[in-house]
Amino acid sequence: MTATQNIDEETPLLTNGQSKKPTPLPWTQFSIVLFLQLAEPLTSNVIYPFMPQLIRDLGVTNGNDAAVGYYVGMMQSIFFLTQAFTVLHWARLSDTIGRKPVILVGLSGLTVSMYCFGLSRTFWGLVLSRSLSGALNGNIGVIKSMMAELTDETNLAQAYAYMPIAWSTGCTVGPIIGGSLSRPHEQYPWLFGDSEFHKKYPYFLACSIPATFSAVAWLVTYRYLKETHSNPTPVKQFLGIEKKPLIDDDSDSDSDSVDSQKAKEERPGSLRSLLTPRVTVAATNYAFLSLVDIAFRAIQPVFLSTPIELGGLGLSPARIGSVLSMFGILNGFFQVFFFAAIHNRFGSKRTFMMGIASAVPLFVCYPLMSVIAQRQGLSFLVWVLVYAQIALSIGISLSYGSIFIFITAASPNRASLGATNGLCQVRAHWMTVSVMRAIGPAAANSLFSVSIEKGLLGGWLVYYVLLATTFVTLFVGTFLPQKLWTQN
Repeated sequence: MTATQNIDEETPLLTNGQSKKPTPLPWTQFSIVLFLQLAEPLTSNVIYPFMPQLIRDLGVTNGNDAAVGYYVGMMQSIFFLTQAFTVLHWARLSDTIGRKPVILVGLSGLTVSMYCFGLSRTFWGLVLSRSLSGALNGNIGVIKSMMAELTDETNLAQAYAYMPIAWSTGCTVGPIIGGSLSRPHEQYPWLFGDSEFHKKYPYFLACSIPATFSAVAWLVTYRYLKETHSNPTPVKQFLGIEKKPLIDDDSDSDSDSVDSQKAKEERPGSLRSLLTPRVTVAATNYAFLSLVDIAFRAIQPVFLSTPIELGGLGLSPARIGSVLSMFGILNGFFQVFFFAAIHNRFGSKRTFMMGIASAVPLFVCYPLMSVIAQRQGLSFLVWVLVYAQIALSIGISLSYGSIFIFITAASPNRASLGATNGLCQVRAHWMTVSVMRAIGPAAANSLFSVSIEKGLLGGWLVYYVLLATTFVTLFVGTFLPQKLWTQN
């Protein structure tokens, strides 16, 4: 098989074996979507650098550093858990009333919850804030649907290559904000040393930045974002506040009948109709990808903050923030300039499998860094491994770009894109007894803590389990088709 034949078989940029000229992206609306998409990764990543220290400050571990992972994992999971209960409903609602109203609600939830998080002084206050954030935010599936509606088969891969810009920016700026602006009265005593407010709420400043950004994104969305849904039901009619106008003009009856028939044909399918084999395959792979990725991201800040004698690196929140931000910089550059080329060369399935395979050396780096740090301290070799791990983690993003394309192709029709994306999100949360994004962080960090406390397999049990999970994910990936499905 020639390289050209291979591309014809696997890439979504070609249809019926013939090349098409890519349709130009609608850059104005596309840029607005990327801008508002930044709100979620910014609010998610800002807490990672200081979360272990925040748990210590609250005193819930009673000074036991090995137990910090339990509570950090719970805090990371609570957002995804509450989101799992609502994301499908938000996605299906967007198929009815349109994408824009649902996005506005999600941005409102992020704004309020982040301000509340910064003002929380108890563990349960933090839990309530994160729960609110997850429950009100259904944007993750809705934005993907909007992206698909702004594109066609000729430029979809190009659009998904730009999508990581927002996530990468959030992954870059979020940790920097969280690390550099937490406990400002200690880091910048010349500016905040006399501020009783910042002494009482040492993490409010860091949380207020993404909260304010979400508020600005709400205003931009309300004013400038155009609805992409082809036939949304007005919100007032959906709520029963306003009745649907009656059409009395007989001359328009035939036209109206045709439009009604067309709308009926394009109406989003029921949940049962969405549970097709191809949606199940795409959703299951998305679920396992989410588990591998979230486990790595969840353990990373806890590992970096855990004292060296307990198996970590003992870094400060500011240093953790700078380390985590490197991923965003490298990932954004790689995705924009290389994803489309890699995807077009190898196809969706092979690109997905390569990304999953990169997780193997990622998890191996953890015990290697631990051993070297215990023998040599934070030596040059440790830092080489730290940044090598960051660079390798870019590979997982390849899998995300690929699986999003599979999910879009798996949708029975374009009218069901929101529900399909939402359904895949829910299955990603609930697959294998709810251990994906909802339970994954808590399970991974709890396993990290118990491995250290009990000395299981020399404290490395967590890494063996995560490696095994990666190999299972590779096996599940073999069920993806070589050639993308076509929508009806």
